[in-house]
Amino acid sequence: MQITVDIPDDMAHELEPLKDDLPQILALGLQQLQANPANGFSSLVDVLEFLATLPSPQQILDLRLSEAAQGQVDTLLEKNRNGAALNPVEQMLWQQYEFVEHLVRTAKAQALLKLQNAT
Repeated sequence: MQITVDIPDDMAHELEPLKDDLPQILALGLQQLQANPANGFSSLVDVLEFLATLPSPQQILDLRLSEAAQGQVDTLLEKNRNGAALNPVEQMLWQQYEFVEHLVRTAKAQALLKLQNAT
């Protein structure tokens, strides 16, 4: 399907070098819009915003993905287990989840150390 959209000139200049990636950019944008942050953490931005609030060690240990985000991770894992190749959007999502997981594991390890040293 072809869609025509009017955008500001400055945005058009930013998107010009990315024109071949526009379907992926739109797919990731839709995924972000559809995420429900009230149910947990759905993206890297959510996790970074949470960590920027300087949560307590226990709050960090309680950190979880939203049900929607966990469902996406499970779907990507299952697709990979079945030997199916991830499409470019799925590959980008997987890389984002891997990075988020790394950040969260690091934060949780530091939180656990703080709790252990406090006793």
